[in-house]
Amino acid sequence: MSLMKNIAVVAHDNCKSELLDFVDCNHNILRRHNLVATGTTGGLVEDMIKARVAQMSEDGYDFKPVNKLKSGPLGGDQQLGAMISEGKIDVLIFFWDPMQPQPHDVDVKALLRLAVLYNIPTASNRSTAEFLISSQFFEGEFQRKETDFRDYTQRKL
Repeated sequence: MSLMKNIAVVAHDNCKSELLDFVDCNHNILRRHNLVATGTTGGLVEDMIKARVAQMSEDGYDFKPVNKLKSGPLGGDQQLGAMISEGKIDVLIFFWDPMQPQPHDVDVKALLRLAVLYNIPTASNRSTAEFLISSQFFEGEFQRKETDFRDYTQRKL
């Protein structure tokens, strides 16, 4: 992973305010990276960052738009999973709600499965996100161990 990372930020409805607070508290770090988000969350994160930039523009604080995918239930989780499998996501910050059933639970499970399969650093709540962002590897280069899938892809059926 290079110094500038592609960071996916996702939150279920009951967790969006916590994710926005996390992004706001860590905007000085996150602004140096590329953010990708599912639809609704992406719009909220971008609006919050724009407001922060407007307050700090005199300090050379540039605005970098959030790459907004579709809403999770409308295919955004699958789009993000595809980006992970293509090596286009370095970090996943996904505040998901364990107390609320989601109409797209299978997509959420698939997204989390791909993050594990491709060894993507993943935060599922505020505490893990704070640990992840405060790691020395977050702002530095990091060589993620990639799994060799040849045994699987070249298997004889």
